[in-house]
Amino acid sequence: MDAMRKQLDVLMGANRNGDVREVNRKYFDRDVCRLFLAGLCPHDLFQLTKMDLGPCPKVHSLQLRKDYEEVKAKGTENFDRELEDMIDRLIVECERKIQRALKRLADEDAKAAIAISVSEVTQSEEVAQLSKEIKEKMKEADIFDFEGKTDDKIKTMELVEELRSKRADLQATLLLDAFNKDRAAIPQPIPPPQMATLPAPPPPDARTQELINEKLSKAEALGEQGMVEEAQKALEEAEALKKLAAARQEPVPDPSKYSVADVRITDQKLRLCDICGAFLSVYDNDRRLADHFGGKLHLGYMLIREKLKELQVLNVMSHFLL
Repeated sequence: MDAMRKQLDVLMGANRNGDVREVNRKYFDRDVCRLFLAGLCPHDLFQLTKMDLGPCPKVHSLQLRKDYEEVKAKGTENFDRELEDMIDRLIVECERKIQRALKRLADEDAKAAIAISVSEVTQSEEVAQLSKEIKEKMKEADIFDFEGKTDDKIKTMELVEELRSKRADLQATLLLDAFNKDRAAIPQPIPPPQMATLPAPPPPDARTQELINEKLSKAEALGEQGMVEEAQKALEEAEALKKLAAARQEPVPDPSKYSVADVRITDQKLRLCDICGAFLSVYDNDRRLADHFGGKLHLGYMLIREKLKELQVLNVMSHFLL
């Protein structure tokens, strides 16, 4: 309910119920969110994720943001430093989480996981163009929001979601290509000699595949929460299910070959996303990778990292002008 109230405040103004005191509110009032005025409030970033901070206790108003931007353009007010400090804290905590996860994994197996530069691997001209279009559409949505054109805003946000989905699919394809190279470099165990070549086993039955997907989803969720050991266990269970399903199709199954104890975390070759700190596996398919890129946690961290770069550029430019 509080979140819905905040959305209505932004859309229709905090004075939508006729409160006279709200009419006289100024951008510099203490109950106005300075981070929202500067362009990014952390309370809006990670809604319905483990990083959810809940609704912002301060006022978000597009009219007050417009008033602030007019004053900022004259050089008499600037809240960018406060926003940069907030972003720095969020990124530092994310980097710490990544390093803690890597250390815990290294204690068990030095080759179990590495951090990858997702931003580099998934960068291309098409991705950059889609990101640019998304930013432009988000600005259009804010304008429609400010003007009270709700239908136009909804249509624009629907287009934003389509662009984000397209970008996530493209990023997933690029990352999958990188993972394919990783898998090719993974040493494969020498198979025991066989009397005859057996045909490839059919895929698991629907129920087994459903269980495998549940285990993989659980592992991803636990990985995002920094619960490394639990994530490893879920991945091991998923791999064991795959092998057990294949074993059922063999003429002479050997259950001892497919026990959970024989499935090591190195078989999964985990990767850590350097943007949000989530666990990824080189064996993830393109759909699971696309879900990662389109998730609120990844999008939120991507947004604050881009905003930090923007603020740093503005700081450099302001120093040159002084």
